[in-house]
Amino acid sequence: MTKTSMTERKALLSIKELCDYLGIGQTKARELLRGHNGFGVQIGNRWYANKKKLDAWIDKETV
Repeated sequence: MTKTSMTERKALLSIKELCDYLGIGQTKARELLRGHNGFGVQIGNRWYANKKKLDAWIDKETV
């Protein structure tokens, strides 16, 4: 299984996976996650992106 197909199946993306998915750096990824965009999820000290909400946010922002 390729790295891309693994990312497509996951519900939550780590910061590194988010960087690979969007093609951005870690600083920008952290900024997006901690913003009030609706897709950032904090579990303990770690931040994750809810993939479904992220995709919906991207669709909304690009239209």
